[in-house]
Amino acid sequence: MNHQDHVHLLRKGISTTGGVWADVGCGSGAFTLALADLLGPNGIIHAIDRNRDSLDLMQRAMMANFPSTTLYVHRSDFTQPLALPRLDGIVMANSLHFIRKKEPLLQQIQSYLHSGARLLLVEYNADQGNPWVPYPLSYTTWEVLATHNGFRDTQLLERVPSRFLREIYSAVSFNSSLP
Repeated sequence: MNHQDHVHLLRKGISTTGGVWADVGCGSGAFTLALADLLGPNGIIHAIDRNRDSLDLMQRAMMANFPSTTLYVHRSDFTQPLALPRLDGIVMANSLHFIRKKEPLLQQIQSYLHSGARLLLVEYNADQGNPWVPYPLSYTTWEVLATHNGFRDTQLLERVPSRFLREIYSAVSFNSSLP
């Protein structure tokens, strides 16, 4: 996959430019860069990952490609509470499949979001994993899990083939909690 593929997976889930977003489990930043492209120069992104080398790589790529986007880097384990402002959106791209018990994390994720804010999920469309993708969740599973954890109006955005577990999807869900 390349940058345009990443943008394609997120595009329908981002309705306006600007705003304050987080990329939770950003890794080396493929989806952070896509998010910066879609939010434009007025966007503010909090990139969270525990791997310093990945964060350094992402920061260099952001400076080279989107220098006017405000970027805050958090070297943290995203399963632990994070010091974040209220967010307009969160991207979780290929990070939720590392978490076995997803409900506590989703409740934590929801607490970072404004009421009505968006959670963009990019995941493998499978419910059986492998050593590299231990706990994937199909779109059907995501719909149920999202609803049970305070998200509403979940929509499938895109599906693309993948050589790992056959397919990747993107979905958007909206935070239904009160501010």
